[in-house]
Amino acid sequence: MKTKIIDIALDQYGTAEIVGKEDNPEVLKYFNDIGFDGNALKDETSWCSAFVNWVAQMADVQCSGKLDARSWLKVGKETTAPEKGDVVVFWRESKSSWKGHVGFYIQQDSKNIFVLGGNQSNQVCIKAYPKSRLLGYRVITI
Repeated sequence: MKTKIIDIALDQYGTAEIVGKEDNPEVLKYFNDIGFDGNALKDETSWCSAFVNWVAQMADVQCSGKLDARSWLKVGKETTAPEKGDVVVFWRESKSSWKGHVGFYIQQDSKNIFVLGGNQSNQVCIKAYPKSRLLGYRVITI
């Protein structure tokens, strides 16, 4: 299952927003396929949770069904020993803010957690996030 999640996400690697008035139909697909109107939201809308929901839906596992990253803290099971393909949630701006970021755990080193996700530098890619911003890891299942 986790291999399927990573394979689906990696297949989207490099999908990016289009600067300006035009929107990337691939980004809008993430919104549309999970039940939101991508044409109304545009590809500049925060889309990390839309991407994670889309990948989860394609892999036939649990979804949050919401566009806010922190909604993933209520999906699946909490873990303190993440494996590749588990969901990882971070805070953004402040720990008490409603804002966040979500993606799929790849690995970590002493300072960073490496995440495969959408809307990371406006594209699907692997990016490092500081461990100090971690809110939690989740194991999602069928």
